[in-house]
Amino acid sequence: MDASEFKEYIFGMLFLKRCSDVFEEARLNVIEKRIAAGASRKQAEKDAENKVWYGRSGTFWVPKQARFQYLMDEAHENIGDMLNKALAGIEAENIALEGVLDHIDFTRKVGQSKISDQKLRQLINHFGEIRLRNTDFEFPDLLGAAYEYLIGEFADSAGKKGGEFYTPRSIVRMMVRLLKPTLEHDIYDPCCGSGGMLIAAKDYIDENGQDGRKANLFGQEYSGTVWSIAKMNMLLHGMSSADLRNEDTLGEPQHVENGELRRFDRILTNPPFSLNWGSKDKDRSGEYTWQPKFRERFFHEVPLGSKKADLMFLQHMLHVTHDGGMIATVMPHGVLFRGGDEAKIRQQLIKNDQIEAVIGLGPQLFYGTGIPACVVVLRQRIHQGASLVSGKPAERQGKVLFINADREYLEGRAQNHLMPEHIEKIVTTFEEYRVIPGFSAIVDLETLKENDWNLNIRRYADNAPSPEPHDVRAHLIGGIPKSEVEAKAELFKSHGLNPMDLLTPRDDRYLDFAARITARADIKPAIEINASLVVRETEIRDAFNRWWADHTDDITALAGDESAASLIKLRDELLSSFSTTLESLAILDRFTVRGIIAQFWNQSRL
Repeated sequence: MDASEFKEYIFGMLFLKRCSDVFEEARLNVIEKRIAAGASRKQAEKDAENKVWYGRSGTFWVPKQARFQYLMDEAHENIGDMLNKALAGIEAENIALEGVLDHIDFTRKVGQSKISDQKLRQLINHFGEIRLRNTDFEFPDLLGAAYEYLIGEFADSAGKKGGEFYTPRSIVRMMVRLLKPTLEHDIYDPCCGSGGMLIAAKDYIDENGQDGRKANLFGQEYSGTVWSIAKMNMLLHGMSSADLRNEDTLGEPQHVENGELRRFDRILTNPPFSLNWGSKDKDRSGEYTWQPKFRERFFHEVPLGSKKADLMFLQHMLHVTHDGGMIATVMPHGVLFRGGDEAKIRQQLIKNDQIEAVIGLGPQLFYGTGIPACVVVLRQRIHQGASLVSGKPAERQGKVLFINADREYLEGRAQNHLMPEHIEKIVTTFEEYRVIPGFSAIVDLETLKENDWNLNIRRYADNAPSPEPHDVRAHLIGGIPKSEVEAKAELFKSHGLNPMDLLTPRDDRYLDFAARITARADIKPAIEINASLVVRETEIRDAFNRWWADHTDDITALAGDESAASLIKLRDELLSSFSTTLESLAILDRFTVRGIIAQFWNQSRL
């Protein structure tokens, strides 16, 4: 059994231990209250077995066979059966857990074997060493963060299958920042996987001064196993009110009110790429045997027969979005230029002025696929009398922003990574709706029409690097072309380095290294001891030290202040002052500088 198959047992054991520890803490509190009210300890312990004491506190009722101390004392043989009964007992006693735990089977065989009693006992002993009450954590959401970390690790080990339930958190954070959800929004993920998009929306709300636990979160997931992981994820993050459903979103959407699909204000999702959806089977009369519910969602046509589902998901999202609501969805690049029905759907979206931005991402950022993807940002139209008009801000109407970020990533061995500085560049460009040559372009709808409604990003924002200069004479007889050195003048200047400290003229067009540099190994030491560069490095180091000294007391003061307002005020001040300090030195661009503080902030949260 590999790690990805083992995940449900780890998640099940973690959830069981958490429920048991929280219940035990509540049970002891009930006993103390009953004793204080005059009951004997024996009577108080008996009273504490009444479920009536626990409903209002939000504590799950844990029957005796599911309490972890009971398992520690009694589970020595047939342990898989005992663990199954423990999970079944908790689920049976708590309606909020209906269907969440019944898929976990500690006696399940993989091939010819199942997990031995010895290994299950080791697992029980390991979890028995750790108490999982809120009072045991350094910060309240520690267990939720640990659960998210485990999901990421299992996704990494699962390879291609990991992408079915987990989107890398850096991409999720970027998408959430594009949409800026608040407590006033109903937030929805129609392909919610393990719930990461919704958790990130909750975190964003927390970070911006509101209580994310009160967020209105909704999701749907086709896989029962993944849905249960998402439900546990929500519960471990304190999100017991999150409304997650288990069914096929395209075939049977579940969020229905008064016979109509519910509408949402913010939709974040990463649907499965190019899923072959539907069935070609027909009955004797020639009618398709399978048809989706709520066919009015599909404004182009009802997708009967086998279809690629990408733009079916997109049509569903638009149908369930409130006037002026926003969508950020991951999509394969094919939806931007494929022909046939997809071209007709794309044309309608552009004519309706519903596409706000198309953001191309780099390769190998997602688990299990090296295919580059994009994020499409859409904004729903609004009703104006009897008409529907663009829901975009006035200055964005009739235009689409293209961002070509396919070179914005940190290369890794098996997978590449979107770093904070890349997120800052993408988000800032979207927020400012700005043109950056070779990175972003704003294209009007008339131009898109002239290009047959093609949204291929490179057609509008081409970031292909300039060809590498090749000086044939330098290749043949040596020398460094002056033109190549002059082209890097700004880079040398920002580091305080005069290249002529290391070079000497050969003739009018070419340079040589100074006499003291006779081998490649001599170059690095010569740069490191260069007086001007040392002065520049000292300036940078002193500027950072001054910045740190100016803010150390403010950071330390947070230890006694848990208010969100103070945290947000400090974050904004750190970002602003750090950017001002380092950007003025002109050695790093604004996005790299902001990425540094963003990475520091994200790491400090863990």
